[in-house]
This record gives sequence, C-alpha cells and structure tokens, in this order.
Amino acid sequence: MESVPDLTSSLRSVEALRAVGAAVPAGLRRWWGGALDVEGLALGSVVAAATALEALTGVAGAYTVSSGPVAASFDSLGHLRINGAKPQGFAPASGFRRTSDGWIRLHANYPHHAARLMEALGAKGPQEVDTALLSMSSLEAEDLINAAHGVAAAVRSRTDWLSSPMQRAIRDEPWIRFQSPSAGHVSVATTPWKPAKDPNRPLTGLRLLDLTRVIAGPTATRLLGALGADVLRIDPPQLPELEEAFVDGGFDKRSAVADFGNAAELGVVRSLIATADAVVTGYRDGSLDRFGLGADALLAGKPDLVVATLSAWGSAGPWKHRRGFDSLVQAASGIAEAYGQEDDGGWKPGALPVQALDHATGYGVAAAVLALLAERLRTGAGGSATLSLARTAEELFRLPSPRGDGIAGLLTQPDYLETPSPFGPLRFVGPPLMVNGVQLTYRQPPVQYGTSALEWR
Repeated sequence: MESVPDLTSSLRSVEALRAVGAAVPAGLRRWWGGALDVEGLALGSVVAAATALEALTGVAGAYTVSSGPVAASFDSLGHLRINGAKPQGFAPASGFRRTSDGWIRLHANYPHHAARLMEALGAKGPQEVDTALLSMSSLEAEDLINAAHGVAAAVRSRTDWLSSPMQRAIRDEPWIRFQSPSAGHVSVATTPWKPAKDPNRPLTGLRLLDLTRVIAGPTATRLLGALGADVLRIDPPQLPELEEAFVDGGFDKRSAVADFGNAAELGVVRSLIATADAVVTGYRDGSLDRFGLGADALLAGKPDLVVATLSAWGSAGPWKHRRGFDSLVQAASGIAEAYGQEDDGGWKPGALPVQALDHATGYGVAAAVLALLAERLRTGAGGSATLSLARTAEELFRLPSPRGDGIAGLLTQPDYLETPSPFGPLRFVGPPLMVNGVQLTYRQPPVQYGTSALEWR
C-alpha cells in the first residue's frame, strides 16, 4: 500500500504516546478518487485512534486498520437501513443554492434551522428561498442567515478562504490541541479505572458522558462504546435529534434528556460528571460555559477528568460562535470548489464522496480521549483536547494530492450486519477497527431516544 499520511503527530505531545508506533493499514489505498486525498484522511484518523488505543492498553499490534471497514464506516449512514428504508439525507431546503454572484450552501435538516432560514429570507418554501437568494450576493446571504441563527456558508475559493480572518485563526493550530489541568490542581486520580484485559472491550467500566449531536461526536462515542465504555448521551429535550442520525450514531450507548436550564436537572448532570471518567462535548465554542460545563470548569472541579471538545469552526477566530456542519465547512474552506464541475447549467460546486470531515474528526476525538486516558494512567491527572471540523479540513488540504489520474480501486461490498432494535430491523456496518485481525463489533443496538435514566449503570 502507498504510504498513509501520519495524523498521529499531535498525539505525540502526550508523553504516553511518544514511544508508540503508528499502525500500517492494509488493503486498498484509493477507492473514492477525486481531487483530495480523502482516503488518506480516513485511514490516518482511524490509525490515530488505533495508536492511542495501543498506548492505553499496552498491547502492541492488537489494533490494526483495513481500508474496507474504514471506507464503510465513513459512509455508515449511507449503508444504514431502518426497517428496510434508506435514510432521507439532506432536507429539500438544504444544499447548494445560486446567489447573484455565486453559490451558498444551506443546512436546514433540523426544523428549527429550517424555520430560521425561512424567517431570514422571508420565504415559505424552497422555491421562495431560491428566489430570495438570487437577489443578494453569497456573502450578504451568509451574513443575513447567520444573523438570524440559521446555518449557511458562502462557497469560497481556496484562495479566498486562505486570506480570511477565520482561516488565519486556525492555520497554525494542531489537529488535536491538548491542554493539561491548571497548575495547583490536585493531580491524583480519584477514579481507579484501568483498562480491562479483554482486547475487544478494554474500556469496560469506563464512564463517559456524551454531550454531542449529529455525526462527529456520536461517531467518537460510538467507537468508545464499542470498546466497552458505559456511554450515556444527554440531549436537550426541546431540540430532539433527527432519528436517522440518532440511530446511526446510537450503537453501544444509552440516551437521556436533560434541560440544563433547569437547576435540578443540571444538578443531576453535575453529579454524573463527579463520578465520570470522561466527557465529550460537541457544541459551539463557549455555549456550555454558562452551565459550568466548559472544559476549564469541568477540569477545575475534577482534575482527573478527561474532556474532549469539538465544534465546527474551532475556539478562535470570528466564526467560533457560529453554527456549522461538515457540508458548510466544505463550502467555506475551498473543498466545494475543488470538487466542482461543469454541467448543463454551467459550473456547480461539489462535495466530498462522504462526510469525511465529520468522521475523521470523530475518530480524532476518540484518539484524543484514549490518549488522555493513557496519560492519566501514567500521571493520575486528567486533561482536555480540542478539535474542529475546520481544522480537519486544513489537515485534508495539507495532504499530498492523489497521484496520477486519481483512478480508484474497487472495494468489495461491506460486510453488512443486522439486528432487531426499537426502530425495527437494522442493517448496518461495524466499527473501523480490527482487533487481532477481526473487525470490532457493536454490542447493543440503539435505544429509543431519551428513554434512559440519568444515572450510570
């Protein structure tokens, strides 16, 4: 296999990872094709998780990566069938739309985002959205929709993105930024968790609070759940998750709802954190701070906690408080331009073959949690890690362009798995990790949304 980009460099800032070698993937090196090395990003991100897992368990060579499972896992929603039905994908008001001077990408899958889009543009449906957008520039539309708390990003050239204040704010960041607890905090672990001997479930007994939504965060916690962690996902009751996304990311975890604005319910969540090993959050930068659930506050209260945070745009720059999704980061960063093509109506922007920024960031989050747990075994102290979809896009652009004409190999059909569930029979693909040469499996299907108790097992 052609060499795979090494995405483990930021992990090496963690002492426990410095002597662990990265796994060498097996199988095809190219299968999607295209202008950017999406396969390298996919393989490299899963290799990062495997490398951190080896550091945590101390078992050399047990965790490997193969291109077939990696490719399938990066399109897990596309392979999913719920009671025989294929997921809907993007809502009618989502997608690329023409403006007076170019293109904009909209995201209106969630009902509240769709309502804000319509309100911002004075529209009642997708056709009126199109009409309104043609009367303004892409940057004007972007500002208008985001000011109304909608979700949109103008399609920019790579050159325009490189000269933007937002890109300048993240260009020198590592893919995973680690931070240790502040000096003066007690650095002796109060939670005596250690990895289990079972190589398939080494995280057995680990308590992980999952405050993430959509794809990237649930991808991370789904893998950690498959490795044995007790994952409790908590969502706000007023903004339910889309069912298809919830099912896809819901394997090996429980699901509860809690209103952080309710003092009693927030108190229960804080009591869970007091006995947790790890917390993963996936909201806009600073949005959890008012509840005392930002990384700094969590570590101040529990210095042996492992905290991983992810967002669309990162924690620096003028967009750090903006809502965002994989598709919007692709539009803003130049990916949509790189994948654009001519059709009968002229040039149109394009997209990656899968939502690779989401999935790669998710496996980066999993790698960060595993690395911090390995470091906690060494020192007794916790720590935090920060990732963003925008920073993952920069990693993708830093990879060498695919060689030759970019012709991709053909992967065999994934090994589909089936299970009964509260949503009906599910067809799905498994996690991307191999354990002693055999693909890791999920233990349990998704539960019904919000039906789990706010407590550890």
